[in-house]
Amino acid sequence: MDLAAISTEYVKVTVVAKAGGASINPAVPPQFAFLATDVSPEPGDWLTGEWLAPHGRILIGPNGGVTTLEPADYKVWVKFAGGSETPIHRTGTLTVY
Repeated sequence: MDLAAISTEYVKVTVVAKAGGASINPAVPPQFAFLATDVSPEPGDWLTGEWLAPHGRILIGPNGGVTTLEPADYKVWVKFAGGSETPIHRTGTLTVY
Protein backbone atom coordinates (compact mmCIF):
# COMPACT_ATOMS: atom_id res chain seq x y z
CA MET A 1 0.00 0.00 0.00
CA ASP A 2 1.15 3.56 -0.72
CA LEU A 3 0.09 6.48 1.47
CA ALA A 4 0.92 10.18 1.26
CA ALA A 5 2.37 11.51 4.52
CA ILE A 6 -0.20 14.34 4.46
CA SER A 7 -3.16 11.95 4.00
CA THR A 8 -5.26 10.42 6.79
CA GLU A 9 -6.47 6.93 5.81
CA TYR A 10 -7.17 3.50 7.23
CA VAL A 11 -4.54 0.83 6.77
CA LYS A 12 -6.44 -2.48 6.57
CA VAL A 13 -5.24 -6.05 7.00
CA THR A 14 -7.50 -9.02 6.25
CA VAL A 15 -7.57 -11.46 9.17
CA VAL A 16 -9.60 -14.60 8.54
CA ALA A 17 -7.60 -17.28 10.34
CA LYS A 18 -8.64 -19.10 13.45
CA ALA A 19 -6.12 -19.21 16.25
CA GLY A 20 -5.88 -21.98 18.83
CA GLY A 21 -8.99 -23.62 17.39
CA ALA A 22 -11.13 -20.68 18.53
CA SER A 23 -12.31 -17.76 16.44
CA ILE A 24 -10.59 -14.42 16.68
CA ASN A 25 -11.93 -12.45 19.63
CA PRO A 26 -13.56 -9.30 18.17
CA ALA A 27 -13.88 -7.79 21.67
CA VAL A 28 -10.08 -7.41 21.76
CA PRO A 29 -8.95 -4.87 19.15
CA PRO A 30 -6.06 -5.76 16.86
CA GLN A 31 -2.75 -4.03 17.34
CA PHE A 32 -0.44 -2.75 14.61
CA ALA A 33 3.25 -1.91 14.42
CA PHE A 34 4.97 0.01 11.61
CA LEU A 35 8.73 -0.55 11.51
CA ALA A 36 11.27 0.82 9.04
CA THR A 37 13.69 -2.04 9.79
CA ASP A 38 13.49 -5.84 9.73
CA VAL A 39 13.46 -6.20 13.52
CA SER A 40 10.50 -7.61 15.42
CA PRO A 41 8.20 -5.16 17.23
CA GLU A 42 8.95 -4.23 20.84
CA PRO A 43 6.13 -3.70 23.38
CA GLY A 44 6.16 0.09 22.84
CA ASP A 45 5.78 -0.26 19.06
CA TRP A 46 2.17 -1.51 19.15
CA LEU A 47 -0.76 0.79 18.30
CA THR A 48 -4.41 -0.12 18.86
CA GLY A 49 -6.67 -0.48 15.83
CA GLU A 50 -10.21 -1.79 15.42
CA TRP A 51 -12.12 -4.57 13.70
CA LEU A 52 -14.23 -4.10 10.59
CA ALA A 53 -14.66 -7.80 9.71
CA PRO A 54 -12.84 -9.41 8.11
CA HIS A 55 -10.30 -6.62 8.45
CA GLY A 56 -8.26 -5.20 11.25
CA ARG A 57 -7.73 -1.51 10.54
CA ILE A 58 -6.00 1.52 11.97
CA LEU A 59 -6.29 5.19 11.05
CA ILE A 60 -2.94 6.69 10.05
CA GLY A 61 -2.25 10.35 9.32
CA PRO A 62 -2.07 13.90 10.63
CA ASN A 63 -5.83 14.57 10.88
CA GLY A 64 -6.98 12.41 13.78
CA GLY A 65 -4.91 9.30 13.01
CA VAL A 66 -3.57 7.06 15.74
CA THR A 67 -0.09 8.02 14.52
CA THR A 68 1.55 9.99 11.72
CA LEU A 69 4.34 8.30 9.77
CA GLU A 70 7.27 10.07 8.13
CA PRO A 71 8.08 9.21 4.49
CA ALA A 72 9.75 5.77 4.40
CA ASP A 73 9.04 2.10 3.69
CA TYR A 74 7.51 0.35 6.70
CA LYS A 75 6.99 -3.32 7.54
CA VAL A 76 3.39 -3.69 8.77
CA TRP A 77 2.80 -6.06 11.68
CA VAL A 78 -0.53 -7.13 13.18
CA LYS A 79 -1.23 -8.84 16.52
CA PHE A 80 -4.61 -10.19 17.64
CA ALA A 81 -6.22 -12.41 20.28
CA GLY A 82 -7.59 -15.81 19.35
CA GLY A 83 -8.26 -18.55 21.86
CA SER A 84 -5.23 -19.05 24.07
CA GLU A 85 -2.86 -17.71 21.38
CA THR A 86 -1.78 -14.22 20.37
CA PRO A 87 -0.67 -14.52 16.72
CA ILE A 88 1.77 -11.88 15.45
CA HIS A 89 2.29 -11.59 11.69
CA ARG A 90 4.25 -9.34 9.37
CA THR A 91 1.62 -8.57 6.76
CA GLY A 92 3.34 -6.50 4.10
CA THR A 93 4.90 -3.16 3.35
CA LEU A 94 3.51 0.38 3.59
CA THR A 95 5.26 3.06 1.57
CA VAL A 96 4.72 6.56 2.92
CA TYR A 97 5.74 9.29 0.48
